[in-house]
Amino acid sequence: MVTVRSATLAAFAQHRCSAILRTDDPAAVRPALQAAAQGGFRILEVTLTTPDALLHIAALAKDPNLLVGAGTVLTIDDAKLAMAAGARFLVSPVTDPQIITFCRQHDLVSVPGTFTPSEMMQAHRAGADLIKLFPGPANGPEFLKAIRGPLPFLKVFPTSGVTEDNLDAWFAAGAFGLGFVASLFVPEELAARRFDAIAARASRIVARVQKRFPLPVAQLA
Repeated sequence: MVTVRSATLAAFAQHRCSAILRTDDPAAVRPALQAAAQGGFRILEVTLTTPDALLHIAALAKDPNLLVGAGTVLTIDDAKLAMAAGARFLVSPVTDPQIITFCRQHDLVSVPGTFTPSEMMQAHRAGADLIKLFPGPANGPEFLKAIRGPLPFLKVFPTSGVTEDNLDAWFAAGAFGLGFVASLFVPEELAARRFDAIAARASRIVARVQKRFPLPVAQLA
């Protein structure tokens, strides 16, 4: 039986990258996310610290070509509001077993934040679908490679320290997928309304990810 959660996980396995917007500039939110989608990103995360985050999640969730989730989910109330807005995955900077359980109960994908191997195992045993690596250490890919040596079953999704230039190193180290935050939504470009630059960077990133993980022919049409 195909559930919403299983379909969401399948989308993560296909696309392998997400665009994560964190900004306090209300006027930049929608055009920035649209620029990422224009460049080819199909998984978009709107952090709940972003102005009118729930309204933007609700609007984007109406597009059947996009998979939209909420970031910085810290409480069950946050989770409920994000789910009501149409979020299909919930991301946190920390591991909260209650939120992971909430996701399982409501057919959502959980992506809790972890840093140490112990935290990663705690999240995995609590039922997390993906393991967010946050914050990213200076030697990110090497750090991940060392962790996945004894823990190869973890689906680790780094979202800090990930850039256009080092994405291949992260994947070579065993990252399941990558989240692009400020390296995609460059603050200076947001301030200057250079959404064309964001779209162009998104296109380059998606092309490089798809080179490693080619989409089915039907997805490329």
